[in-house]
Amino acid sequence: MQLFRTKPVERLGDDATDGVGSLRKRLTARHLVGFGIGVVIGTGIFTLTGTAARDTAGPAVVVSFAIAGVVALLAALCYAELASSAPTAGSAYSYAYVTAGELVAWVIGWDLFLEFALGAAVVARGWSGYVGNLLDLPPSLFGEQATVNVGAALVVVLLTAVAVLGIRESARVTALLVVVKVAVCVFVVAAGAWFVRGANLTPFVPPGRPAEDGDSGLAQPLIQAVLGLDPVVFGVGGVLTAAAVVFFSYTGFEAVANLGEETRRPGRDLPLGLFGTLGLATVLYVGVSLVVVGMVPYDRIDPGAPIADAFDQVGLGWAAVLVSLAAVAGLTSVILVDLITVGRIGFAMGRDGLLPQSVARVSPRTGTPARVTLLFAVLVLVMATFVPLGALADLVSIGTLFAFLLVSVAVVVLRRTRPELHRPFRVPFSPVVPVLSALACLYLMANLSIETWLRFLAWLALGLVVYAGYGYRHSRLRRDELVGG
Repeated sequence: MQLFRTKPVERLGDDATDGVGSLRKRLTARHLVGFGIGVVIGTGIFTLTGTAARDTAGPAVVVSFAIAGVVALLAALCYAELASSAPTAGSAYSYAYVTAGELVAWVIGWDLFLEFALGAAVVARGWSGYVGNLLDLPPSLFGEQATVNVGAALVVVLLTAVAVLGIRESARVTALLVVVKVAVCVFVVAAGAWFVRGANLTPFVPPGRPAEDGDSGLAQPLIQAVLGLDPVVFGVGGVLTAAAVVFFSYTGFEAVANLGEETRRPGRDLPLGLFGTLGLATVLYVGVSLVVVGMVPYDRIDPGAPIADAFDQVGLGWAAVLVSLAAVAGLTSVILVDLITVGRIGFAMGRDGLLPQSVARVSPRTGTPARVTLLFAVLVLVMATFVPLGALADLVSIGTLFAFLLVSVAVVVLRRTRPELHRPFRVPFSPVVPVLSALACLYLMANLSIETWLRFLAWLALGLVVYAGYGYRHSRLRRDELVGG
């Protein structure tokens, strides 16, 4: 049962022990929304819109984005209660530690490494491709064809320096990038609306049909395999499958909760940061996707660069260049916030002894966990430079949904075990909303492919080996219990 020992809520953020150091409180709600939009609006809207519309949902990809947004909002309500009650680095990892125990917390922390480190590497390769096409750079150095992706390596090195420099400096860079990409998204909706044609939106939900051979076997959604259903695309089933895929567009908003220890008024600002991020992102996603499928027939959308290609097809090539610039800004901010977040998760786990505490120390000069940020940046750099990661993007979605599931359960558990805990924000209609959030996350996970599940389980198994070899024996909580006993 020691594997499931829980950490007292009061010890969350207990970072002054063992010389680890404290993070500096410098962020406001405005900064949090900037970080949230910085990490959320990126690869999803600039690429997944085309793939999901053309291959799975048709014009109803707009509904898919809305469904994914609702699921994210349910999870955000749960995050807001926990983050305002226990503002700490680590977010879902820390919440699991106080509700489900150390082993589950480790699994979640390991899962979050997958989400943010792999996410940063995937986006860095996408950044390299966009910049290579925009500036006509050699594909042997920039883009997926490069054996050594120099572009991806350069952007990771540059943004790691910003992430280590300080949280305030990172906030300023993120804010500038966010202004650029939000402005262009608004432009896409305003300019593209003039070219929307009703014929392109009809039928809004194309009739369902059997999937091609490539969508069967391990590539088919888990729920279809379990229920013995024939793989289908389009129709209602296609819309729901697309919702699971485009959920990738919302991944990362929980990075806001990871900044709890660096927020001046966490009880007020963390919920505002979470809801502000999701509200703005959902409006932009629905608006942009509606314009794109309205401008060109869904079966003629370019899956690689759907927005830019849509403007090309209606004769506005100059607008396509503007969209590409916004994509570069959007991808840059995603990488930066991913690097910041994965550093805070490593800091929280190192503080608890599950990773080496020497790595988790906060730099007295910059006030950031510089060592652990640099450590994970090296891993991101290697993956982004040498490993083609496009096929693994769904792993980011399943990792995020798994974390959301645990956070939703944690709200219900803490309401029962710690009813007296001060909660500046409370999830309305609990436990109904947290249960709905958990079920919705489970359903979207079931709509991801079998091969995605197998890869995810393999990653978790590797994490258990690392925990058995290091984390269990060096756990601060276990050490304190042995001393107390």
